[in-house]
Amino acid sequence: MKLSGKIIKSTVRKITVSVSLLLCATLAQAETSGKYIISAANPLAANAGYEMLEKGGSAVDAAIATQMVLTLVEPQSSGIGGGAFMLHYNNDKKLITTFNGREKAPAAVSPEHFLKQDGNPKKFYEAVVGGGSVGVPGIIAMMEMAHAKYGKLTWKDLFAPAIRLSTDGFAISPRLHFLLNRDKYLKTKEPARSYFYDANGDAKAVGTVLKNPELATTLQAISEGGSKAFYTGTIAAQIVAAVTADSDNPGVMTLDDLKAYTAQEKAPVCATYHMYNICGMGMPTSGGVTSLQILKLLEPLGLNKQEPGSIDAINLISEASALAFADRGLYLGDDDFVDVPVEGLLSASYLDRRRALIGKGKTNLPFEAGDPNKKAELLSPDDAIELPSTSHFSIVDGEGNAISMTTSVENVFGSRLMAGGFILNNQLTDFSFRPEKDGKLINNRIEPGKRPRSSMSPTVVLKENGNLHLVIGSPGGSRIIGYVTKTVIGVLDWGLSVQEAIDLPHHINRGGTLDLEQGTPITKHQAALEGMGYKVKARTLNSGLHGILVTNEGYEGGADRRREGVVLQN
Repeated sequence: MKLSGKIIKSTVRKITVSVSLLLCATLAQAETSGKYIISAANPLAANAGYEMLEKGGSAVDAAIATQMVLTLVEPQSSGIGGGAFMLHYNNDKKLITTFNGREKAPAAVSPEHFLKQDGNPKKFYEAVVGGGSVGVPGIIAMMEMAHAKYGKLTWKDLFAPAIRLSTDGFAISPRLHFLLNRDKYLKTKEPARSYFYDANGDAKAVGTVLKNPELATTLQAISEGGSKAFYTGTIAAQIVAAVTADSDNPGVMTLDDLKAYTAQEKAPVCATYHMYNICGMGMPTSGGVTSLQILKLLEPLGLNKQEPGSIDAINLISEASALAFADRGLYLGDDDFVDVPVEGLLSASYLDRRRALIGKGKTNLPFEAGDPNKKAELLSPDDAIELPSTSHFSIVDGEGNAISMTTSVENVFGSRLMAGGFILNNQLTDFSFRPEKDGKLINNRIEPGKRPRSSMSPTVVLKENGNLHLVIGSPGGSRIIGYVTKTVIGVLDWGLSVQEAIDLPHHINRGGTLDLEQGTPITKHQAALEGMGYKVKARTLNSGLHGILVTNEGYEGGADRRREGVVLQN
């Protein structure tokens, strides 16, 4: 089915809830085109990005418009109160660069930030809910940096769709309603309770038009004043007040913390795989390095000869994943603060030694981290909890430039606090709650100004000649790494379309339990996998993969049917 961009755009602007679901199901089918394309987790957000592409805007322009609308319509997952990682592919120069918009810890945090008076760590939700979990947001600074380099349309124009929707309102989707109903913390905090719930504390009904004039005011100010309007002045004061005034779990963020925030442009982390060049984000996300480790461990093992979802494929991928996650837990963190041996972890000699540990037809779990730089004895592994609430979108503009961007407030509805009409993140809980264990420091310990480790894995795959081949990414907490790696394998090893690769059943092993996606054919292997020695659990694995594949016929988009995403293209 082929729809023109104009038809798609008109349809999305007028969707009702029921039509939205039908549109999501229809547009999730693989389509090809040759001009421009966006795959994103919400129809209204995708339409905002598409509108910029239609005006001749760049991939960065479209990304900014998309993110601003996601702030409104997908507050459980991402927004300007959170952080993000962006990969940008420059088609003319065949060059990938990355932008780091990860949150920072306030200057006043101490190593004991997440410890109780008795020295034991807080329980997860004790730490999450309230101001103590809020890191200095990074999205606005990151997007302004990217726009200064790669934007084509004016900054102010990129905010128009989100301001319009915030003013006029949008219909609560079934997914948003479900998450509001399920969460027991959001309704304990104002102004979130009044905004999302009725007088009885029940989630507002599906189809209810939700207006957010306060967010419209915030976005208008940023559209006119740039990042300065966010990190200083009224908006900054609102953020600090929300964080520090929380009665249950006050934070220590100050106006100076906001004013001092800076985003970063950094080189990607890349490795070859079957004659392709795969690039991801470097620190402070573990996604790029860990995904590349898994792929490089698998590369010579003949995975392309295995059937997708077969016992042998699950076995090999699980072993490689568990090995990479063992290294992740010990070494990976913010490399502005700690030594991270990226080169050593991806070196051929080290990977050869680690590959020899893979059990074929069995599991050799549990694995300990390797020692690529002879410093393993100085560190203790991190066991930080990283729960899923994130969003991803992939974009290619009319000039062939591409964006892979993963964006997050961390847990569902973040800290549950709101300021200026938007949700504030809880990204500080991505740090280890303990600074050390058994007298050994943890690389992902909290420190002033440090960025917490992430698993976000925006990925771009290039052909040998430097031409774009695949743009992919996903939400999903620490399982993001497995979701993205599986999809890359589906396309590169098994020759699937991007939609077919996204649709493949998930199986994830992060070094412990082997998770199989509930309700999919691979659960028939549970007994056999347990016989190999795995501890297996069938469970819901709710990814949100959104990708673009370049084919001989043009662009082919894929959107994860597990969520409400769409592909829009011309």
